[in-house]
Amino acid sequence: MRRRATQVLFVAITFLAVFGWTEQIRAEGKIARIGFLTPASRGPTSELVEALRALGYIEGQTIIFVTRAAENQLDRLPKLAAELVSSEVDIIVAVSATAIRAAKQATHTIPIVMAFWGGEGLVETGIVSSFARPGGNVTGVYMLAAELDAKRFELLLETVPNARKVAVLKRADDMPFTQVREAARKAKVALHVTDTPGTEGYERVFDAIAKGRDDAVLVLSFPRFHHEHQRIIEAAAKRRIPVMYEWGESARDGGLVAYGPLRAELTRSVANYVDRIVKGANPGDLPIEQPTKFELVVNLKTAKVLGITIPESILLRADEVIK
Repeated sequence: MRRRATQVLFVAITFLAVFGWTEQIRAEGKIARIGFLTPASRGPTSELVEALRALGYIEGQTIIFVTRAAENQLDRLPKLAAELVSSEVDIIVAVSATAIRAAKQATHTIPIVMAFWGGEGLVETGIVSSFARPGGNVTGVYMLAAELDAKRFELLLETVPNARKVAVLKRADDMPFTQVREAARKAKVALHVTDTPGTEGYERVFDAIAKGRDDAVLVLSFPRFHHEHQRIIEAAAKRRIPVMYEWGESARDGGLVAYGPLRAELTRSVANYVDRIVKGANPGDLPIEQPTKFELVVNLKTAKVLGITIPESILLRADEVIK
């Protein structure tokens, strides 16, 4: 009974702290300071800036970003999160599970918007209490990364039906990809898990993939792989290796095939969370959102260069076919 009472008291204190924080933003009409915490090397995307602009926020006038980028050194994220807290930002937008955990550890009062949680165990690890009512100071977008990684693996095998050994471009955050492993076991396909490349490491990684005679490559969901997708495309093209990507842009930019959510939809969701919190909403009351729209993009130009015939079953389901 005492433990239950303590938990209720903690939730109440957290609510009052967060509510007071956001009420102060609204009451003072001040410029909202948005902390942006990312494991990559970039600040807020142009898509996020535009999504906020559509909601009436003008960067430098009604909103400013305070960016902390780990430059792909994930062990820096806790320190960077602490810096954002010390700089008294009003909200923290945290990109990827690693950054979200670091932000959560750094503050229980400043609202945190997830953009996006991609790992397993969002509730189990205590980041939120539930999807419907997160509680505490965290809300945002859960992008189904683990589930979609497994779906991408299945689509890759359908695209390259003779594949018996698939390389997996491993995330740097060591998040498990158990669903991919289970899908590979059922399909009786061997997995070759690669090291995470350094700044110029994709050439080395794809040399090892070619040397190991891997039939195809699965790029797991991870922000860095999207930011550096052009390097991956170029390294794969040199060695004529088919690759499955996370975002449609990768296939449009020369990758073979991609399947995933619509980035624009997810980004708008993040902007909407920021807007609602600035206007006084308690993040603990805002349900976690999940993607509802997905796209399968196939690049037939790349398939021709690779000497691959895309199965009709994939082409019929594709949302976009680049010829």
